[in-house]
This record gives sequence, structure tokens and C-alpha cells, in this order.
Amino acid sequence: MTPMQYLHDYALITFGLLCYAVGFTCFILPYQITTGAVAGIGALVFYATHGQIPAQYTFLAINSILLILAVKELGWRFCVKTIYAVLMLSAFMAICQNLLHQVEGFPMNSEHLPILLGESQGFMACVIGALLEGVGIGLVFLQGGSTGGTDIIAAIVNKYRNVTIGQMMIVLDVLIITSSLFTPVGNLTKLLFGYCTLIITNTTLDYVLNAGRQSVQFLIISRKYEKIASAIEYYHRGVTVLDGYGWYSKQEQKVLVVLARRRESKDIFRIIKHIDPAAFVSQSKVIGVYGEGFDKVKVK
Repeated sequence: MTPMQYLHDYALITFGLLCYAVGFTCFILPYQITTGAVAGIGALVFYATHGQIPAQYTFLAINSILLILAVKELGWRFCVKTIYAVLMLSAFMAICQNLLHQVEGFPMNSEHLPILLGESQGFMACVIGALLEGVGIGLVFLQGGSTGGTDIIAAIVNKYRNVTIGQMMIVLDVLIITSSLFTPVGNLTKLLFGYCTLIITNTTLDYVLNAGRQSVQFLIISRKYEKIASAIEYYHRGVTVLDGYGWYSKQEQKVLVVLARRRESKDIFRIIKHIDPAAFVSQSKVIGVYGEGFDKVKVK
């Protein structure tokens, strides 16, 4: 990877971590909702100690242990980004919490955090916080990183089995959220809010991941198929040439088949338009593409 690609990856990871920290610290903690993952464990400790042990301390301590597992199973590249993510997320959570303590003019909860949306808007806070968490985790995963905790376990399972990361995290996180009943702030309403947060977060996560990995298929018919194929191949995308026969024209012609990421569609259309504006092009969505250059085949 070039330095610019590394910079791009870490910039998106950082933005994703900031989204997660804002959602968790500004909307989840003030309303005493327990989310999943290690951040959820941090929230449980935070509530149990009445705010004496900040969530980021627990988050950092547990992840330090889990990162040892990540090095062995997911490799140094994943681990380096995960270490960066854990440290940055801990820092962002601390910064957000310090800023919240300076906010005035809002009602406070028992941990002295301001309730920004009003005391009766717990569900709205749950939705906003969960959406920000899901988008944040999704951006981090798209760049090959992790926010640590149950993400690490989910990423390991996803590496070997065709199970989405969101589904795996739901299974791992239900127990954490259910444990909120045993904290001083636990009640049935907060428990249901926690489950809603879990579902919204993981649904958003899967949406972000799938949107970033969607593939498309091109069928291109052109007399200048050789130039088009060479130009597309230059951008490291494979091209298959099929023999076709035009029933209307009664002429033999070549058909190019190209599979690419959705984000590469504009580049391919630019190539076609530049070489042969009169080319016949069909673009369609593909449910899944597996093999070299795309996703790996994962079976039980």
C-alpha cells in the first residue's frame, strides 16, 4: 500500500472511532443504557461504581488482554490497526466525557452526566447513539481494523465461517446487556433500550459493511472491445471475453464480462465512454463475488 492509502485508511478509522465515542459517551451513558461489547462492560462498571471508574479505563484494560489473541489469529496488520483503534477510542471517550462534565443547563443523571435530549427522550438517545456506534464500527471494519473486545472474537469467527460480523456480535453481546439488570440503575425499561441499541447498532454495521463491499457486473458489447479490455485490465480488474451473436444484426460480436466493486463503476464507465461512446453496456448488481480480488469463500 502507498502512504496515501495508509493515510486514507487511518483517517476513516479515526472518523469512525469519533462517531462511536460520541454516540456512546453523549447518548448511551447519560441515559444509563448498556450497549454491547467491551464498551458495554465498561458501562456496567461505570454504573456500578456511580461514575468512579470511567468506562474507558475498563475498555482499555480488557482490550489489552484480548489483543494478545488478535495478534495470533488475525495477524500483525489487523492488530496494529486495532491497537491504534483501542487507544484512540479510549482517548476520544475520555475527551467526550470531560467535555460533557463542562456542559451546563441540562438535567444530570446519577453519574453527573448531562442528559442532552431531555429526561423523557431515552429511546431517541438510544436510536441516535446506536446509529453512531454502528456507523463508527462499520467504518473501522471496512479499513481492516477493529475497536477491540467482542469485535476481535467476531472478526476471528468471520474469518473462518460465513457468519456476518453483526450476527456474531449480537450473540456475544446479549449476555452483557442482560447483566445491566444487576446494576444500581438496572430496570426493565433500560434493558429493553439496551436490546434496541444492540439491534440498531448491528443492523447499521451490516449495512455499512455490505454497502462498502457491493459488487456489480458489466456486460459490454463494442467493436473496440480489445482497447476497452486492456484499459480495464490496467486498473487491476479482470475481463472475460465471450463470443456472442447479434440476432438483430446477424453478426458475430465479442461480449466483455467485468466484475468490479460498486465504487469502481464510475471509472469503468469513464473508460468505456472515452474509448467507444456508442458501446452497448449493461450493469447489474451481484449478490456475492468470491475468489481472487473479492471475498473469500467461507463454508462450515
